[in-house]
Amino acid sequence: MSATRLLVLGIVRGYGRAHGYRIGNDLLSWGADEWANVKWGSIYHALHSLTEAGYLRDFNDMPGRTEYELTERGEAEYMKLLRDALRRPQPRPDALGAALAMLPSLSRDEAIALLRERLGALETARDKARAQVDALVDPPHVRELFGMWEHSAASSAEWTRGVIERIEGGAYPMTGEPRSPGKPGSWDALKFPPYPPR
Repeated sequence: MSATRLLVLGIVRGYGRAHGYRIGNDLLSWGADEWANVKWGSIYHALHSLTEAGYLRDFNDMPGRTEYELTERGEAEYMKLLRDALRRPQPRPDALGAALAMLPSLSRDEAIALLRERLGALETARDKARAQVDALVDPPHVRELFGMWEHSAASSAEWTRGVIERIEGGAYPMTGEPRSPGKPGSWDALKFPPYPPR
């Protein structure tokens, strides 16, 4: 799954209509160039390919500036990518990072349910790696590999439990709740804090 696709669709959805420069500025202000390897070229490539695939509609109302809007098909793709990124642990953290950036697009109950799926998968991975450590005879140094997988899954499971607890406790305005940035086109009306200097 492409974190860039999820992020681009999510930002266009959040604003209702957005141009590439605005999308890029948001992503770079979030540090997505570091944690998701998002670059200006990948943003414009994603906008082009998402438009060609029918997920975005482009508008050239202002000379020299193209704005994009989510289509119905794009909304479905966005929600699919978001849900998959939350429920399915991946070796690279960029998809999860993108999903966390767009978390308020989901209702509180759905976010918790998807994170519980993720927690179950992580606990299964942890237990499998532990069994591999215990069963391995030769070569003995490969235990370190399975041990790393066990530790990674265990720490990810612990973190996921914490996120679930915070969301269950009412943290973050989720879709359908007051001041939630989860409703399509709602970002312009929100008072986001100024971007930190980079």
